[in-house]
Amino acid sequence: MTATWAKAPDFADQPARRAEVQAQTVVDKQRYLEEGLTPLRCQSCQSEVLVRKGSSHQTSVQWTENPAARCPVFAKLSAEGYGPGRPETCAQLEKTIKRAVDEGVLKVVE
Repeated sequence: MTATWAKAPDFADQPARRAEVQAQTVVDKQRYLEEGLTPLRCQSCQSEVLVRKGSSHQTSVQWTENPAARCPVFAKLSAEGYGPGRPETCAQLEKTIKRAVDEGVLKVVE
């Protein structure tokens, strides 16, 4: 018998359980990818992002457009051959997010 490994059981033999897991996955995706996101525009380049602060140290940022299209930091990195996600942000966007937290526009949802 060949051993197999799976990250999680697929519950193929338990249709009711499989449906429960799939339904919870939809809820989890909405919670972690959509809920609590606040739209912000970078004060420097006007790029729009969606931001959630999970704690004072954790920040989730979703770009609504290609960051290299507006942000000079990302445009320079893109021109130099860097791919998406490096760096994850720029200093001006970090300042915008900090200011939004300080002004109460962006809540820390712990």
